[in-house]
Amino acid sequence: MLTALAAFAGQAAVVYKWTDSSGVVHYSDQPVPGAQRIYTTSANMGTVAPPPSAADDPIPPPVVPPAPRVLGYTEFAIVSPQPNQTFFGDEVITVSLSLNPALRQNHVLSWHLNGQELQGQGPNAEQFDLPHLDRNTYALTATITDPQTGDSRSTDSVTFFVHQPSALSPQHKKP
Repeated sequence: MLTALAAFAGQAAVVYKWTDSSGVVHYSDQPVPGAQRIYTTSANMGTVAPPPSAADDPIPPPVVPPAPRVLGYTEFAIVSPQPNQTFFGDEVITVSLSLNPALRQNHVLSWHLNGQELQGQGPNAEQFDLPHLDRNTYALTATITDPQTGDSRSTDSVTFFVHQPSALSPQHKKP
């Protein structure tokens, strides 16, 4: 008896779907000329699943516009140091920029640390090292300038931290 009920509960139900001349979609358990037959299954006897509605139709994914080009660059971001990265002691901090395509010949790349332009890293350096920095919180940005148009763009600021070991707690010194 249970086997018969289980087999009956798993049977398919038929629903008919059609669109009228006004463009309205209809569903019914009765056939209509030109209707599409849809098979559904019901887990519970006596319960008919509601017909699909327009809200059940798959929604196309949103159109994502391409990333804005910064002075013709598709990629322009600081990749090192990482945001909120912490350095200890006398660690050398490697600064690196992701830039695609390569820096144009007529563009100028400059770096700013806590709002002050950095000097001495070489002209248009996309990677360089910052030697010993004092204990502090630092904000780093890179800026590309087109001297011909005066147009310039900067990366998002990357904040990082430098901690120095305490003379009072030598056990916290890095080996």
